[in-house]
Amino acid sequence: MALPPGFLDELRSRISLSGLVGRKVKLVRRGREYAGLCPFHHEKTPSFYVVEDKSFFHCFGCGAHGDVIGFVMRADNLDFIEAVEKLAGEAGLAVPRATPQERERAQRQKTLFEALEAAAAFYEDRLWSRAGGRARDYLLGRGLDPETIRRFRLGWAPDDRRTLRESLTPDFPEPLLIEAGLLHQFSGAGGPEPLDYFRDRVMFPIGDRAGRIIAFGGRVLGDGQPKYLNSPESPLFEKGRVLYGWSAARAGNPRANSGSAALLLGGISRAGVIVTEGYMDVIALHRAGFATAVAPLGTALTEIQLRELWRLDQEPIVCFDGDAAGQRAAARALHRALPFLRAGQSLRFASLPPGEDPDSLIRAHGSSAFTEILEGARPLSDMLWEIELGAKPRDTPERLADVWQRLMSRVELIPDRKVQAEYRNLFYKRFDPRRPRGNSGRRTVRDACAVHEGPPPPPRSPQRLQHELLLRILLHFPCLIDQVAEELASLDFPEAELDRLRQEILRLEGLPTGLDARELQQHLVQTGLATAVDALLSPSVDADSLVRCPDPSSARRVWTEVITMLKRGEPSAVAEAGRNLGTEMSAEKWERFLSAVEQAQQQGLVGNEDQI
Repeated sequence: MALPPGFLDELRSRISLSGLVGRKVKLVRRGREYAGLCPFHHEKTPSFYVVEDKSFFHCFGCGAHGDVIGFVMRADNLDFIEAVEKLAGEAGLAVPRATPQERERAQRQKTLFEALEAAAAFYEDRLWSRAGGRARDYLLGRGLDPETIRRFRLGWAPDDRRTLRESLTPDFPEPLLIEAGLLHQFSGAGGPEPLDYFRDRVMFPIGDRAGRIIAFGGRVLGDGQPKYLNSPESPLFEKGRVLYGWSAARAGNPRANSGSAALLLGGISRAGVIVTEGYMDVIALHRAGFATAVAPLGTALTEIQLRELWRLDQEPIVCFDGDAAGQRAAARALHRALPFLRAGQSLRFASLPPGEDPDSLIRAHGSSAFTEILEGARPLSDMLWEIELGAKPRDTPERLADVWQRLMSRVELIPDRKVQAEYRNLFYKRFDPRRPRGNSGRRTVRDACAVHEGPPPPPRSPQRLQHELLLRILLHFPCLIDQVAEELASLDFPEAELDRLRQEILRLEGLPTGLDARELQQHLVQTGLATAVDALLSPSVDADSLVRCPDPSSARRVWTEVITMLKRGEPSAVAEAGRNLGTEMSAEKWERFLSAVEQAQQQGLVGNEDQI
């Protein structure tokens, strides 16, 4: 049954979680939290906490976690709709009516969960039976102890394709077991027959956000293929939407539970969420105290899985295997993440030694070695720089431009304008092949551009002169870009080369105020606009004359007057001064232009900046 989110939020706000839990558990206040003995497993020392201000409970003993609805579902053995109806009655709310189809779907999902839970119990039982000795030996040989094996509910599927079916069909119909991905129709001599989907494999239960089993992963014993096999997709399971260990990582992540009892525990990794490649890596990391590890299910990270990661942590650490395949997977994750980066949301990348994975590294060198790996995790920007530049040659202008354009094409995928601007600023500060590191001598844009001597250009139209002046102002005062971007975007530049320059400057809206004129000009040159920049900053224009505007506020005033002239049409005196300025931009003619603007302003012929 689909319930409106507003109704569920109202229901949660009307029910006191500590009051509800307090009916079944004796709670003791500890700071902002309440502690007590967990009602879901036997314990002598309180490990069950209620965080009232964040509206969730969590048990550090068994991993139970949820809100008021989840507590009632567990405590009273109710499904979701039944728990909502019970709480709504207490809160005095009317539950929106469910259609018969919605109720049927909810009941079918409940039955699917029950069938998968029964299958997990079956696989567990077979692992610990005499017949499961070979599977137990494999797990023990991988460094797992019985406690960890039981905690993750690992199991074994016998080498017989009828055992699970015969065990479950007394309680569940075969069509339901097929829908749950536990049986599969195989064609035999006697026709199609539903047989066990998994055979002779170590079984890893896969849970949803609430920890309920929705599928399995099976690791073959021996040399069979495929090495790992996941359940087929079902109404409960889509491989690209699920991360193995997500529920346990949320319980163990102090960042996800900031201010909660998770911070009271010692030994929990403070590194944030760790993304690994496989089931065994996740289990090994949890066993070693890194309780925030998760893994995709044998595929590259999907967009949905990235969003699931960011629900847990703003900057998860991607730590794939140190081999070439692992590095390619990390690069794919980076490229997949670019369109979703925003302020405070990114990835970091940890590099394992070649041939190592987290499981093998910890077994060989201990958890301290893995801690060092995490502490050396690099930001996404560094990885992008390394991947796109790498060993690519940059020894000619053409190769240099190609590398730069490839790097910028990646940056353009970032939708957040501020974040994109920060990446651009970072990269073109690094990307200066003309300036040796640590050398204070800098070559200017004018050094990088050819200056051609020859006859003076023909007179330009007043409109073109005004467009050039606007662009010159921004070339000298990049800090104004944010302020004037909207006005610049509204202008029509019929001059093709000036319009390309205008569009590139608009793409840089949001640049940090620390960006200086030289760096802006250098960026524009490297993006293929050297000719236009050279024309605006050539010696015949006397680039230093704009510094006669002593500060950005003076330049902003001139910008406003030029915009006003473009919109209203400039007075003749200003137009004449502008034409003279366009033919030769000297300090004297610049002063004449400013004087003409001021006189026109005093006469009310152009707008006053205070009125705009």
